[in-house]
Amino acid sequence: MTHQDTIPATSISLSRGEIFAAHEGGKLSVDSKVPLDTLRDLSIAYTPGVAEVCRAIHQDPEVARSHTWTNRLVAVVSDGTAVLGLGDIGPRASLPVMEGKSALFKAFGELDSIPLVLDTTNVDEIIETLVRLRPSFGAVNLEDISAPRCFELEERLIEALDCPVMHDDQHGTAVVVLAALLGAARVVGKDLASLRVVISGAGAAGIACAQMLLAAGIPDVLLLDSRGIVHTGRTDLTGKKAELAALTNPTGRTGGPAEALVGADVFIGVSSAKLPEETLALMADDGIVFALSNPDPEVLPEVARRYAAVVATGRSDFPNQINNVLAFPGIFRGALDAGATRITQAMKLAAAQAIAGLAADGLSADYIVPSPLDPRVAPAVAAAVAAAVADAS
Repeated sequence: MTHQDTIPATSISLSRGEIFAAHEGGKLSVDSKVPLDTLRDLSIAYTPGVAEVCRAIHQDPEVARSHTWTNRLVAVVSDGTAVLGLGDIGPRASLPVMEGKSALFKAFGELDSIPLVLDTTNVDEIIETLVRLRPSFGAVNLEDISAPRCFELEERLIEALDCPVMHDDQHGTAVVVLAALLGAARVVGKDLASLRVVISGAGAAGIACAQMLLAAGIPDVLLLDSRGIVHTGRTDLTGKKAELAALTNPTGRTGGPAEALVGADVFIGVSSAKLPEETLALMADDGIVFALSNPDPEVLPEVARRYAAVVATGRSDFPNQINNVLAFPGIFRGALDAGATRITQAMKLAAAQAIAGLAADGLSADYIVPSPLDPRVAPAVAAAVAAAVADAS
């Protein structure tokens, strides 16, 4: 393939030449907020003036929050083990994704961000590195770290650091899925608490989605992994899967996708497993299908619409794109605005409600969440998250 060949991943026509040109030299730069045109400018921004600020921080570390960028700086951290649909490609190859994530933080959340790719997959080493770097940033966005290590890493970092930490592949996905489901349920006229939900994929995103939907008051949630329905009778389950086996699948179903989808109201796909068309016919009337794998959904929208009333994907070239950019910029901005040291379940639920609320007026089968480019989203999410922090204090 030459640099001019067309990339067929979406209906937007792209060429390798266009893509490589945009990435040449990286996608990020650092710009000064203060003038550096005169000797007086230099004296204020650097020596000798900067020493006054350094002394003030030495006497009172809280001054760093107002007089350095750390309070508005998010570290985007990855070891490159679970990158997009590419898998374990290592830290260097993951860096373009992390640069892109930092660009999104700036564009949508008005937060500065710096990508940090670490040449280790050892959880202890990653934690030690970030603990030592803690004076340099105000929050940590974990990105593209493989399961099950991502669960342990996030949990231990939350305890080790006195700042917001979130693995976006888990919780950003879960927040936007809940927001979309709130809208879709209204479209089809079903109560959230009455829904039967099947989640295909029991990795980081699938487990976080299950936890989020349970927290939102949906009691009948069922997980599928590569071996079928997750249930308490299985002896091969460990860690988070074992925990969720006891919290999900209240009717004790066993089997595979076909058994799971009989009478289901909602299918949420967060794995690469394809969904046979005949299994969709087993779902309840006015079903909801979220086929979120990229670039190839578990089932194509034109097929899913034969059986479901509302269909969403993770792609921008189909209606109802479920995109994490609806969540993470506002969640981090709200947490930092409020001075939170943790991102809680209540904050994530508030974020989902805020996203869903923005689509409420124009709600339809093809519009259950706002566009990722809607400028209202990040401010609304940030305000809701900050309010959740205030309510908890």
